[in-house]
Amino acid sequence: MTKTDPMSDPCPHCPRPKDVLAAIGLLTRLPISVDTDQAQARAAIAPWAYPLVGLVVGGLAAVMGYIALWFDISPTITAGLAVVVMIVVTGALHEDGLADTCDGLWGGWDRERRLQIMKDSKIGTYGVLGLILSVILRWAGYMALIEVGFLWAVLLLVPMISRAPMVVLMATLPHARTTGLSHSVGRPVWQIAVLACVTAAILGLVIWPAKMLAICVVLAICTFGIAKLARAKIGGQTGDILGASQQISEIAVLLVLVTTV
Repeated sequence: MTKTDPMSDPCPHCPRPKDVLAAIGLLTRLPISVDTDQAQARAAIAPWAYPLVGLVVGGLAAVMGYIALWFDISPTITAGLAVVVMIVVTGALHEDGLADTCDGLWGGWDRERRLQIMKDSKIGTYGVLGLILSVILRWAGYMALIEVGFLWAVLLLVPMISRAPMVVLMATLPHARTTGLSHSVGRPVWQIAVLACVTAAILGLVIWPAKMLAICVVLAICTFGIAKLARAKIGGQTGDILGASQQISEIAVLLVLVTTV
């Protein structure tokens, strides 16, 4: 990795193409070379590119799905392989957040205990159930849509647009703790959240224009609900809350698509 002087940037708060690489480096296990100092200096700006990371993750899953269908593998197994690719590429980052969130928010009796549980590497009953239900619902949703010919559309759209709510929560909720991944990234200004949402919406209109209004309404409701729950339970957001929001949003979008196709 190279190092540069972040102060040399004439517009340090403006979005940059390199933010995409920084976002990919943070949210995936892909071997991306990132300027360490620049990535740290722009950590709270790069989240505008989170939907683009989802597009990359979904694109890789779609390639796997296309190859599987080309070999006449059933849509059932193809959908399972696509979910596996997304989990492997992201290092199960969002799944881990979902499990910790389920354990913490429902396993603790006060704010301090909930945060303590969320930080613990052990997984409990709520976390296991959350992961099982998430994988089943996502697998079933992708399978239903792949069966009717929407392989590329669904695998490009859903992982992409489900990452926009993460940025909204980062910008609107305070940090629940003074350590952790979310705190180290920083809190984006609201303009970054707007840019992330606009980017996701434009790409969504290109990929699946007929469904975008319903998807946006459902995602807005989900994001509001997650924000209210996180504020009430732990006083803000953590990286686990953000990961859980991606998983919940992914399921919500799949449900919209499955029920309206």
